[in-house]
Amino acid sequence: MTILPNNAVWLKQTSERVNHAIDNSLKGLNVQAGDLKEAMYYAATGGGKRIRPLLVYATASLVGKPLDQIPGIDQCAVAVELFHTYSLVHDDMPCMDDDDLRRGRATVHKVYDESTALLVGDALQTMAFGLIADSDLSADQKVKILSLLAKAGGLEGMAGGQAIDLASVGKPLERASLETMHRMKTGALLRSAIQMGGIAADLSNQELAKLDQFGSTLGLLFQVVDDILDASSDSQTLGKTAGKDAAANKPTFVSLMGLASARSLSEALYEEAIACLSIWGENAQLLKSIADKVLHRDS
Repeated sequence: MTILPNNAVWLKQTSERVNHAIDNSLKGLNVQAGDLKEAMYYAATGGGKRIRPLLVYATASLVGKPLDQIPGIDQCAVAVELFHTYSLVHDDMPCMDDDDLRRGRATVHKVYDESTALLVGDALQTMAFGLIADSDLSADQKVKILSLLAKAGGLEGMAGGQAIDLASVGKPLERASLETMHRMKTGALLRSAIQMGGIAADLSNQELAKLDQFGSTLGLLFQVVDDILDASSDSQTLGKTAGKDAAANKPTFVSLMGLASARSLSEALYEEAIACLSIWGENAQLLKSIADKVLHRDS
């Protein structure tokens, strides 16, 4: 699939929209707390693909309304990106994956220190919950979305997946176990972003269930592509340390099945994800464009 010109414009404009919203949200904080506010701003505004907030916006767009007519949608988009950024800050710390480079810049714990990085992650995570709680969403929508974020970040999601990842270093994993780990570590928040957009736009339970199938497949696709890039790209292109998984002897889709087979798997997952959107026809073009962006990304 080729991203249509209008969709490419939408992706660019919507990325700018969420960047502006993130900037405003952080600048609106009134407490400095030493270097903490500055470090939060550094972490959250240093680039990034913004895939998760784009998914929030694209899913909400399925109803055909302008985004400005969907209450709370910007808070949802900012919240999921801040939640994602928190996970990256913690993931880069020496006690976890120990990386010096993220989004083409020094990681937070290198620019500041480890204790500040820990607090940055904590503050960004709680800020994400606060944005949803204080938004213009209905009370029912808030409860559903807060529950989604909590599960995506906890034992059933990122924290649990990261624990499995750390425990699996140097150990062989079967494909089913590898998929389970990454559906938790990477996929859970991607799925939540899609559900958040759908809940904000008042999609039906049937539609949300179909979108969850799309999100689950897209999350796995994202990780397979990540493994391919880690094995085949360079640090300058990636904006983070290339070859780190192999150096750390971590199980990946490339180490399990080889580079060519991993690429074939990514293409199959892409087709599976696109098929999940068939009930929306042409209305799903934006979500299809994001799936295309995930498949063909270079960082």
